Amino acid sequence: MAKLINLKVFRNFFSSSSSGGILLLLCVVISLTIANTGLADNFENLLQTGLGFETTVIHLRYPLITWINDGLMAIFFLLVGLEIKREIVEGELSTARQAALPVLAAIGGVIVPALIYSIFNHNEARTAAGWGIPMATDIAFALGILSLLGNKVPIGLKIFLAALAIVDDLMAILVIAIFYSGELHWIYLGYAAAIIALLIIFNRLGVKSLWMYLISGAVIWYFIHHSGVHATIAGVLTALTLPTTPDATESPLEKLEHLLSNPVNFIIMPIFAIANTNITFESGMTQSLFSNLGLGIVLGLFLGKPVGIFAMSWLSVKLKVAQLPEGVRWPHVLGLGLLGGIGFTMSIFIALLSFDKPWLQAEAKFAILTASILAGIAGYVTLASYNKRSK
Repeated sequence: MAKLINLKVFRNFFSSSSSGGILLLLCVVISLTIANTGLADNFENLLQTGLGFETTVIHLRYPLITWINDGLMAIFFLLVGLEIKREIVEGELSTARQAALPVLAAIGGVIVPALIYSIFNHNEARTAAGWGIPMATDIAFALGILSLLGNKVPIGLKIFLAALAIVDDLMAILVIAIFYSGELHWIYLGYAAAIIALLIIFNRLGVKSLWMYLISGAVIWYFIHHSGVHATIAGVLTALTLPTTPDATESPLEKLEHLLSNPVNFIIMPIFAIANTNITFESGMTQSLFSNLGLGIVLGLFLGKPVGIFAMSWLSVKLKVAQLPEGVRWPHVLGLGLLGGIGFTMSIFIALLSFDKPWLQAEAKFAILTASILAGIAGYVTLASYNKRSK
């Protein structure tokens, strides 16, 4: 007998993510406007304003931009972790047969862009570390563009994209944790591990109070932040300890996911976009797209993503490891692969971890913005034109 799946959470997630993608686009316009007017210096000073407190024991005073990128983004990754666990327990990743296509497609969509970037930058000491930039997919933007097509695309394609993006996020999390962390401080990691173990015990004992997990998660964030591992990983680790069920009963995990989906998509990600896409356009900037860094990012996202996703999907279906969702045809997969090239916020996040020089960050952001716009337009046109031809 098939499992009863609580689809309400998925529907809410898809609705808020797709609408959030449209809001993100508006925030990008606002940020670019600020960066190219007289407000630019004042805005930069605002981002560097110190907030918080510190004592001889506790250090919690950081610039506003750090609170956004390390604090608010930890909540974003908490939501991502909840999505991953729910999909594994009761969703599109709950069986090997269901998980095969999005997992293999995501692997292709990660490996090929990273290889393309590395081809251009492996001998460049300043930019070689950015190989993780074109691996990421911005699910809010991708789902937002897909939502513009409405019922012109099969629901199976939307679910496929959501599942693929979740696997993509999982891989990005692993890459950040392993390759983009600083010098490790084991004592803080030990403290964090002890609290995580306590949360696992809570789970096993049937503790369902969200506050028990969230307060503990905040303490984990503090220790992870001081350990050298990027603080956003604390959100994922906390999420994986929350209890859930494989049936239609709303679990603590699903309850928290429902509570977070709108704040993340309509508050946190727009704030991140405004704070981190403030690119000041300068003469000759378009030439940077033809540098090794620019080509690695643009070709990695715009070419590598669709090639990797399509090739691995085709191979897995031909080898009978997986099957296409109902109503989905190969042109749909090509369009989906192009939408996967919308790296945007996730790619910018990894770019900030990859480079410490502002000019490299700006060059990477411009390349990400360019590639994401190209991928979004190409994906939309591909899916819309196939819908017309198939009528």
